Amino acid sequence: MTIAQVANPFREGLDEPRATAPAQLVIFGAAGDLTHRKLLPAIYNLVQAELAPSNFCIVGFARTPMSDDQFRAALRDSVATSSEVRERDERVLSTLAERTSYIAGDFSDGAAYSRLRTALEANDAAFGTAGNRIFYLATPASLFGLIVRQLHAAGMTAGSDGTARGTIRVIVEKPFGRDLASAVALNGELLSYLREDQIYRIDHYLGKETVQNILALRFANGIFEPVWNRTYIDSVQITVAESVGIEGRGSFYEETGVARDIMQNHMLQLLSLVAMEPPTTIDARDFRDEKIRVVEAIRPIELRQAVRGQYGPGFVAGEPVAGYRQEPKVARDSIVPTYAAFKLCVENWRWSGVPFYVRSGKRMPKRVTEIAIAFRQVPHLPFRRSGVEAVEGDVLSMRIQPDEGSTLTFNAKVPGPSMRLRPVAMDFSYGATFGAEDASPYERLILDCMKGDQTLFDRADGVEAAWALMDPILSAWEADRPTDFPNYVAGTWGARDADTLIASDGRAWRLP
Repeated sequence: MTIAQVANPFREGLDEPRATAPAQLVIFGAAGDLTHRKLLPAIYNLVQAELAPSNFCIVGFARTPMSDDQFRAALRDSVATSSEVRERDERVLSTLAERTSYIAGDFSDGAAYSRLRTALEANDAAFGTAGNRIFYLATPASLFGLIVRQLHAAGMTAGSDGTARGTIRVIVEKPFGRDLASAVALNGELLSYLREDQIYRIDHYLGKETVQNILALRFANGIFEPVWNRTYIDSVQITVAESVGIEGRGSFYEETGVARDIMQNHMLQLLSLVAMEPPTTIDARDFRDEKIRVVEAIRPIELRQAVRGQYGPGFVAGEPVAGYRQEPKVARDSIVPTYAAFKLCVENWRWSGVPFYVRSGKRMPKRVTEIAIAFRQVPHLPFRRSGVEAVEGDVLSMRIQPDEGSTLTFNAKVPGPSMRLRPVAMDFSYGATFGAEDASPYERLILDCMKGDQTLFDRADGVEAAWALMDPILSAWEADRPTDFPNYVAGTWGARDADTLIASDGRAWRLP
């Protein structure tokens, strides 16, 4: 018997506006892991869904010697092996491969940029891309300034008369600098050759559907925003936990650590969405203005309100794993933290007195990103004669990944002749309601760049505000070499000092 497929009513009318302006996407670092795992599958999905412009092509640029055919083979392999590709269509893939080419060259070699310019002009004639370029810098931040400087020298950021040839946009990956001074210097260098409205500083967390749903939950529902303040909320916890280690990226992690890798960007993005004031509109200016005000309102982090940790050998999912210092390309006496926990205080009218407890770490028991809003206890319990002396506070938890959704936990009576109360849950699941998530974060953000929408990208002053908050604690940590590393076992929830930090306020970390 054949069962008819019923359309999901929750998805009716949800077609995504497509990008219509012709464009060439140039990927610097095209031979790298990010391009293979994330960018090429995302681009294919956009083309397959007919969201990319019809006049579109890809040019890869990297040091690795590679022919056009080899890069096209890499595109095919990325699409074939990616779990993020929704529907593999050989016709679409073949058409995209025909519009894909590659330039091999050193990032400091002016001749390579001349070859790139010649290729782009040929593509304009062949594919009708009208001089519009998106340069995606999927490289270390130390190369951003060099690449943009070389593009400018080759006449690819503006014409000789100072006017742009078509629309020029540049996407830069995180981390944007490694401290405030380097971020300020990098912003200054990029802005020497580009306008702010041409620069798209990407943080893929903002491309996640569940992160954007924080805005819908708060600003599209009358039941939440009236209680979204210090009068009703006791505390906020944000957890970004990973069960994996550094996955062979020892050199990168030795330069970065958890504070630069997660806290300075992803964590502050999530906190800003939770704490921001309602913007007048969700456009780039209003939205980013309110986010930046939150970061600027956070009280400077005191050393006693910051905990760092590093994992040692242990077990994750029943399998033995090495400690951080035993990972490849990691110093055997490394003091780089793989775990951090902070108590943050947003000093404004809405949040005064409400602590934000944030933590992130590698090699934790499971992969989970969660925001938990803990509401204040009721002021009086009228059930004491029934033996009910206390109840747990209500909690709204937003699951960013995995098992995306939201749960509101509140107290209810247990059936029976006596008054007994237990926490119960009302649950919303993305998968059950809308089906599988449509777009990867990179799809959404690349599409937004094609459309010229900077809403979900960082602005220069936003990046600098985040570094200004993190710099003092990073400097203090680097000046004070820890003697107890490693101080948590792989497969546990991090350093014990983090438990002491939150327990001193009479609270405890949630177990997601």
